Amino acid sequence: MEQRTNPFEKRYNALKPLFSFGAYLAKSAIEKELLHLIYFRVSQLNGCAYCLDMHAKDLRELGESEQRLYMLSAWEESPVYSNRERAAFTWAEAVTNLAEGHVKDAVYAYAREEFSEEELIDLTIAIIAINGFNRLNVAFRTPAGNYVPGMHAHHVNNN
Repeated sequence: MEQRTNPFEKRYNALKPLFSFGAYLAKSAIEKELLHLIYFRVSQLNGCAYCLDMHAKDLRELGESEQRLYMLSAWEESPVYSNRERAAFTWAEAVTNLAEGHVKDAVYAYAREEFSEEELIDLTIAIIAINGFNRLNVAFRTPAGNYVPGMHAHHVNNN
């Protein structure tokens, strides 16, 4: 598949606000590993190969196990995730899949069992950000496979 255009080169200034989410979330109380698991899970839902490659590599750099990466698409049946991670996955799927209906009260209540209101806002910001990146990469066919961990750090640090 050939890349249509590179929005990150052609309209970098327009994308700066999206990159600023990463700078904000780097200071969040949400664990870095959990954020990357959310990025990976949402990218699975959206079929974003670039983000799947990136966040799998970032997760491995953070010490994540292959088993947990392989099982993430079936997390509900997998015993290897904590209650906090399960609540985050449930919230991320509900916020990402809005076409299936509004986020249910039960999903919110479940997420609130594991996250403070502030943490849940930050988790939602992370979901918004990865959905935005997924849509850009899928729409413009950003090539996957060449990501090296840390190669986008300058985007986060310069915002």
